[in-house]
Amino acid sequence: MEIGKANKMNQRVLITAGASGIGREIARAFVANGATVFVSDIDATGLDALSSEIEGVVTKVCDNSKRSDVEALIPAAVEALGGLDVLVNNAGISGPTAPVEQMDPDKWEEVMNVNLNGTFNITRLAIPHLKQSPAASIIIMSSLGGRCGYPNRSAYSTSKWGLMGFAKTLALELGAFNIRANAIAPGVVSGERIERVLEGRAKAEGKTLETVTAFAMSIQAIKRFVDPKDIAALCVFIASDAAKSISGQILPIDNYSVAS
Repeated sequence: MEIGKANKMNQRVLITAGASGIGREIARAFVANGATVFVSDIDATGLDALSSEIEGVVTKVCDNSKRSDVEALIPAAVEALGGLDVLVNNAGISGPTAPVEQMDPDKWEEVMNVNLNGTFNITRLAIPHLKQSPAASIIIMSSLGGRCGYPNRSAYSTSKWGLMGFAKTLALELGAFNIRANAIAPGVVSGERIERVLEGRAKAEGKTLETVTAFAMSIQAIKRFVDPKDIAALCVFIASDAAKSISGQILPIDNYSVAS
């Protein structure tokens, strides 16, 4: 059933990994801006909670690492939305914290399957539908860790670097169809996820959690972690007509870290 039609104020938006964290804030922001939104996530309970919270959001369980799930997701989203104007590739996992020589190759491949292969497959299948939009936008969630490297997080950093190249390539391939593609590179984002990451870093480096947290804060010009709501607002802007000349860009949102 069609639940929206494309125009500047009422875009049809698919967000992956939107049940919690940054993805949930992105969903909230697009709905607040008048968009009709479809959210996928591996977390069925989280999706149920999101549906209860935001009226009109359509959801579907999807594991980005499984091609069969992705192949079912895109038709479902397009049918529910009545088309597709904006694709937000937010799904990704942090992966293991270990030096390269100690990295579990299965864990490495798990990160690549979700962060790179999943994003590739979702985008590949979404492109024919985005070509039908008068002003389509692809947004890919990368990371400051992809711009600068990330000790003991080689799988994560490598995948996020690859996503930047993917976004730039998409921009070149799809510009003729008036489809824009950009990547966002957040720094340290407040929330439960960064707490787990910092705990893993402390363990890998043999330091206290307080020490690694203080260091993460010390390298930022603005002395706070990034608010997920700010990332959501950036997504809405990038997808809007106000950003119609922005494509192929890596947009940092990191409180100006010295690692930038």
